[in-house]
Amino acid sequence: MTLNFKLNTQFWFALAFLFYGFSSFSQGDTSTIKAQFALGVNSPSSNGFVSDFESNAINFPTINLGLQYMFKTNLGAKLDFGFNRMSNLDNSPEFKVNYSRINAQLVFDTSRILSFSNKMGTFIHAGPGFSMVKPLGNYGENKMSYLNAMGGIEFHYGISDKLSVYLDTSYIFGFGKDFNPISDGFGSFNGDLLTITFGASISLSGCYYCGD
Repeated sequence: MTLNFKLNTQFWFALAFLFYGFSSFSQGDTSTIKAQFALGVNSPSSNGFVSDFESNAINFPTINLGLQYMFKTNLGAKLDFGFNRMSNLDNSPEFKVNYSRINAQLVFDTSRILSFSNKMGTFIHAGPGFSMVKPLGNYGENKMSYLNAMGGIEFHYGISDKLSVYLDTSYIFGFGKDFNPISDGFGSFNGDLLTITFGASISLSGCYYCGD
C-alpha cells in the first residue's frame, strides 16, 4: 500500500513538472503542446485470466491523461497514463482488477492523408510502457507488473482555437509472465487490452485548426 502510494505520488509530481515545463517554454504560433483527458471503456483479452475467471467483455471506466509535444509539424511524442477497471462475469468468481499503465509514445499527424475537413485531424501513436495490475478484494496479494507496447489512432475535431474533441482506439500488448502457480493468477490479469475513449485535447501553445 505504501509503495503504491509513493509510486502514484511520484507519477503525479512528474506529470505536474512536465506540464509546468512545457507551458513555460510554449510558443503561441503552433499547436506544439497539448494536454489530453479522455474517458471510455476497455475490453480485456480472455487469455489474460486463469481458468474459471472471466471478465465482462466491456468494462467501465477507462481514464487516460497525457501530455503531447510536437517537435515537427507531423511528428511528436507524448507521455500518458491510463487507468482501467475490470470486473467479473456473473458466472465467474467475484473479482475486480485495477489495471494502470504509463507509456511513452511517438505521435504521427496523418491529417493531410486521412482528413476530410480542415477542422479534422488524425493521429497515430505507438510506444513502449509499463503495466501495473492490482486485484481488489480477496485476491489483493496477486499484484503484478510487466512491460507493454501500445498502439492506437485518434480522430480529432476542432471546436475552437484551443480545444478539440477526439475519439481514440488503442490496443495494449502485455508482456506478462505466465502465472506460476496458477493460484497467483486468481483475480489477476496478464493479457492484452483494447480501449475506446472519448476526450478533449487542450492546446497550450496554439492549435492546428485555427485556419477558419
